[in-house]
Amino acid sequence: MKRITATLTLIILLAGCRQAVVDETQVTPAVKEIKELRVGTLYGPQIFVSSTQGNTGFDYEMAARFADFLGKPLEMKPYGNISELYQALKQNEIDLIAAGLSDTRSRRQQFRLGPPLYRVNQVMVYRAGTPVPKDLNALDAPVTVIADSSFVETLNRLKTDNPNLEWQQVADKDNEELLSMIASGELSYTISDSTSININRRFMPELRYGQVLEQQQAVVWLLPPRGSDQLMSQLLRFWHQEQRDGTLEHLVEKYFGHVKRFDYVDTRAFIRAVDSKLPKYRHLFETYAGELDWRKLAATSYQESHWNPRARSPTGVRGMMMLTLATAKQLGVENRLDPEQSIRGGARYLSDILVRLPESIPEEERMWFALASYNIGYGHVEDARKLAQARGLNPSAWKDLKQVLPLLQKRKYYQNTRYGYARGNEAVHYVDSIRRYYDTLVWIDNQAKQEMLAKEQAQQETQAKAQLQSEEATELSGAQPD
Repeated sequence: MKRITATLTLIILLAGCRQAVVDETQVTPAVKEIKELRVGTLYGPQIFVSSTQGNTGFDYEMAARFADFLGKPLEMKPYGNISELYQALKQNEIDLIAAGLSDTRSRRQQFRLGPPLYRVNQVMVYRAGTPVPKDLNALDAPVTVIADSSFVETLNRLKTDNPNLEWQQVADKDNEELLSMIASGELSYTISDSTSININRRFMPELRYGQVLEQQQAVVWLLPPRGSDQLMSQLLRFWHQEQRDGTLEHLVEKYFGHVKRFDYVDTRAFIRAVDSKLPKYRHLFETYAGELDWRKLAATSYQESHWNPRARSPTGVRGMMMLTLATAKQLGVENRLDPEQSIRGGARYLSDILVRLPESIPEEERMWFALASYNIGYGHVEDARKLAQARGLNPSAWKDLKQVLPLLQKRKYYQNTRYGYARGNEAVHYVDSIRRYYDTLVWIDNQAKQEMLAKEQAQQETQAKAQLQSEEATELSGAQPD
């Protein structure tokens, strides 16, 4: 038993290193019986989001896969803050925490930490148009951070060399709320992880990167300090499998691979266009999207024409979906400048490409392959897939195709392809841009739905209050003597 414990400890230590290595044969099999996998989490775009379209988020998808690995149903249990998560794990209300939390000394002292899922930097965040916070010892306002977060530990460490550094902890707000308060000017400074900033500045372009305070921190799951040997053993086996088959890398690319590039002017212009232009055409996107998500169709149209029905490029493509004359004729589009015809034609063209794609391409990635084909042509994408296969990469994985597409611009590679030269680098940028626009549309759409629900709830409460007051008034008037 001592040997098993020592081996497990070594594996956990190795998992904390950047290049973690897990020997599957050294891990004891799990025997603990649990009825369901109870996962404590926090709400956040990259962590866990539940909407009418279903559940999403990196941690959610990983947790769902882990539950399948265990052969158990999954219960995601969102909590209000990190302190509540800690308490829930200590009181055995949940089996583990999957909430985008990083590996810190204090967490290692309280819990058992799983292997690294991805890595982030801790960054000072401030608002565009305000002075860059270069000197931590001379900030003009305190730094506001989430209570019990890894950022508090970082600030305590920095306090030694910056005695004037001040901060305040808040337990009633999440990371997204603090970033929103920075963007609106309600707060001066906060600390966030780099992935959260990259994701949220698509909706809050006023956010700015300040100093990097911690580099390459591992994001991990937290398990109870005692009684979790078998669950940790299974987690390590699962992690080893996800690493080996490329699933972990795929999920990291899915949620974070397209958000690093940021253009302040473009983001502001897109958000304005959502308010000023999209309402006029939204019903057309919804009508002709068919089995496509209308927001992906709308995002594609914005990338093509900025929702300008009279858009024209030097190559001769025109309209909302920038169709060539030949493609328009093939699709039955008589007038490319007519928004309805263009959107209908573009939607059909995308659907046709999706049908043509090989079945080996996963459903959730087919749209990215289709968009690349929409941009540079189906034949060029097939050339890139063959190049990927020749280089030992997965031709049906978008993360691998992204590496290969730019090679179509190099004579060394395109001279041996069927369709020759193509601006593959542009195709990668094209798809990433559409993914960012799509994510922004989803966020805006969800915000609008939440506001509508809140408004309806407020109206119902007002009506109920008025009804109660009316009934009380009636009772009082009836109780009065003649």
